[in-house]
Amino acid sequence: MSTNGITSWAVDLKDVGAIYPFQGTEVILVIAGVAFWILWHIVQMRQEGADLRYDEQHANKKQLIEQAIDEY
Repeated sequence: MSTNGITSWAVDLKDVGAIYPFQGTEVILVIAGVAFWILWHIVQMRQEGADLRYDEQHANKKQLIEQAIDEY
């Protein structure tokens, strides 16, 4: 299986150019990487926001505040 377009290595490599696999997919991979990065940030912000709302709701309960003070 050849992923770089070279069928024989019996050539002068200085005339070949790029010999890494999946040539021509760089732009697609960069776009996919940036999209994944942005999506990860969106998901992370939503999860952290939900955690903060949960913590805030539970921190404002009088009984929990008194219990925390009594422990110290």
